[in-house]
Amino acid sequence: MAVLIERAPAKINLTLHVVRRREDGYHDLESLVAFTGAGDMLSLTPARELSLRCEGATAAQAGEGDDNLVLKAARHLQALAPGIKTGAFHLTKNLPVAAGLGGGSSDAAAALRLLARLNQIPLDDARLLEAAIRTGSDAPVCLEKRARVMSRRGEHLGPALRLPPVYIVLVNPGVGVATPRIFARLNLKPGEETGFRAHPSISGDEDFDALATVLRKCRNDLEDAASVEAPAIGHVLAVLSAARGCRLARMTGSGATCFGLFPTRHAASRAARVIRQQHASWWVKTAALR
Repeated sequence: MAVLIERAPAKINLTLHVVRRREDGYHDLESLVAFTGAGDMLSLTPARELSLRCEGATAAQAGEGDDNLVLKAARHLQALAPGIKTGAFHLTKNLPVAAGLGGGSSDAAAALRLLARLNQIPLDDARLLEAAIRTGSDAPVCLEKRARVMSRRGEHLGPALRLPPVYIVLVNPGVGVATPRIFARLNLKPGEETGFRAHPSISGDEDFDALATVLRKCRNDLEDAASVEAPAIGHVLAVLSAARGCRLARMTGSGATCFGLFPTRHAASRAARVIRQQHASWWVKTAALR
């Protein structure tokens, strides 16, 4: 059988509201998630043994061993569907690691889609979602790579949303942040709620201006904590906010990547060009959301 290929796009948390800390130590969230054309690439060559090889700009940080989420997802699906065919995965890492872009989770979801294709398993098979849930909080929303609101730990998915044309500039200052440390800075006790304003509803029928207005009423509740942990995040947000045409600057996930929203591809490209000139060490990428 021919080599199978899947793109693992970057996941963007346009909003991220922390609702409460659960008794099990995890946090319930509400988050509008979208995806970009930028991301990693994953291929699967059918073989008798399950394996993974990594290459690319950030492969060294992603790792090739049992901690890699591609192998974790595959093994979770093997446990749920004994006897499925697997093979040799080849991951090309392009996204920064530990950057709030869900790269590892998107890679894991791509692995599940590849295994589904290899074994003729429909994407709505409950075993795929369960394998994603067991792999990590962001993996379920990455399975279909469609914009939608996710909640609870990430396992509850709202309906797919059709976003208007939205162009973003992604900026990572080259610093890593550990997600557990960011959540720990919220200092919530088990069972404690944040008491913040609820997430507004999003219909998916908004044009760009209406969507930007709704998003400005939302938050990323991890942004302040992450900015204390990594002050460079505040610098990135200031630069994006000052960019001509930027309608909203916000951190994605637990950082350190931030994004700026722009109404046109030209405006986003112009802003990215200026930022690259002024901050040559930063990772800067333009993308369209979907």
